[in-house]
Amino acid sequence: MKTTIYLIRHGVTAANKDDIFAGRTQEPLHPEGLVQLAEVGKRLACCGISRIFCGPLARTRQSAFITGELLAAPVATEEALNEISIPHWDGLSKGTIRKRFGAEYPDWLADPSGFRVPGCETIAEVQTRAVACFENILRDYSGQNLLVISHLIVIRTLLLHYLRRSISDFRTIKVGNVQVATLVRDERGGTAVDF
Repeated sequence: MKTTIYLIRHGVTAANKDDIFAGRTQEPLHPEGLVQLAEVGKRLACCGISRIFCGPLARTRQSAFITGELLAAPVATEEALNEISIPHWDGLSKGTIRKRFGAEYPDWLADPSGFRVPGCETIAEVQTRAVACFENILRDYSGQNLLVISHLIVIRTLLLHYLRRSISDFRTIKVGNVQVATLVRDERGGTAVDF
């Protein structure tokens, strides 16, 4: 019996539009994001989604509750689906990050897999927690159709893992707001990815 997970990034926020690193701030969805979620909810209405999982921040929870209402599916919050933790960047424009923290942002752009700053998560750490969460969901809800709503960085790491690609390919994975990726776990434990 196959298990299908529809994986989407939260709806658009003001930070997404203004080139700000939202990080773990509790920023809500932009009005445009509300429209996006209503549209994606309609698109997923025929998929038989039984449960929704999301990260704990306002933008993912808001996205999950909008789609949950449309799909009549309960929502569960998972800490492991949270955004990467780089606390001293939270809420800052990318220009401000460059000015305040020197080479950190250029290093992040050039080599995200090698990015290491004390007190911050690495891409590999994000991937480890996100994959563990996904595997638990796949095990506990086997045979169901599920929706997971998270963040760009988390989604990139999940797709890289299930595509069996290196974290060094992080920047090659493009994921727009509310873009739907599909992961299907078959009876033999294989996972097919479509995005």
